[in-house]
Amino acid sequence: MKSASTRIVPNCVFGSVANVPKLPDGFKNTFESYHIDTGDVGLHAVIGGEGEPLLLHCGWPQNWYAWRYLMLPLSKHFKVIAVDPRGLGISEKPADGFDVNSLARDMFKLMDVLGHERFVLAGHDIGVMVGYVMASTHPERIRRMALGEGTIPGASPSPQMIPDERWMSDFLWHFAFNRALDVNERLVEGREHIYFGYQFATKAASENAVPKYARDFYIEQLRRVPGTLKAGFEYYRAMDETIPQVYLHKKTNVSVPILAFSGALACGPLVEMELRSLATDVESLIIPECGHFPAEEKPEALLNALLDFFGE
Repeated sequence: MKSASTRIVPNCVFGSVANVPKLPDGFKNTFESYHIDTGDVGLHAVIGGEGEPLLLHCGWPQNWYAWRYLMLPLSKHFKVIAVDPRGLGISEKPADGFDVNSLARDMFKLMDVLGHERFVLAGHDIGVMVGYVMASTHPERIRRMALGEGTIPGASPSPQMIPDERWMSDFLWHFAFNRALDVNERLVEGREHIYFGYQFATKAASENAVPKYARDFYIEQLRRVPGTLKAGFEYYRAMDETIPQVYLHKKTNVSVPILAFSGALACGPLVEMELRSLATDVESLIIPECGHFPAEEKPEALLNALLDFFGE
């Protein structure tokens, strides 16, 4: 943390560890918010603990805060680094670089600046495709990784645009909406609570499985921090670049051991099925009565699985 490329984020910044709602008791005694200049983009990360480095990569439309229930117990065994990927949270909002190869490079450069050559990784949602490409490009740097509740564009046949099963349409319709050009910002801006409130309510196991205070925080940050709404959509627009990149990565199976985790009421067996087609060493955890947000809906189940898989 002594690098000239890192600095502590001021306490007043909305979304830093000092300015978010209802953290677990003792959290701020262990964790601090840092701004890390990777050379390409400035990333916000919440860092604390001792031991082997553990990188936590969140998904859309969240930020580092999604891991809050797990971070303090994990910090007793690992140096925990919970990052806001480019465009999300209070990381910088560049105009481009949201294709998966660029996102994977961001994470390696982050760990380089922090001085971590080899580490373990957990990725949720968008973090699944980023973790997969990281393991595909530099497997020697990742000892193990847990990837959950996300699929990888270009890795498996795409679902039908108009599927026979209504639940599939309800679960995946946002992909096409988010991938649209320009019109989605104009439709959602000023109505963030409607669009994102619906995403949380319908993707989780129940409307309140992700606490209201957390949903309100995520939505307020999307509303308040300039560029965050647009950047979230850019992840989906960049699929035009991501899909051909994944086609190339698929030519070689990943050798890094993977834990595929999912909620029984969301992705279910889909994560394991896809990752088994891409990697040689895959274990699976499907969490009962859980939707798309295991770290917030069933944190104890996911925590125990991560400690077991990574080794305490």
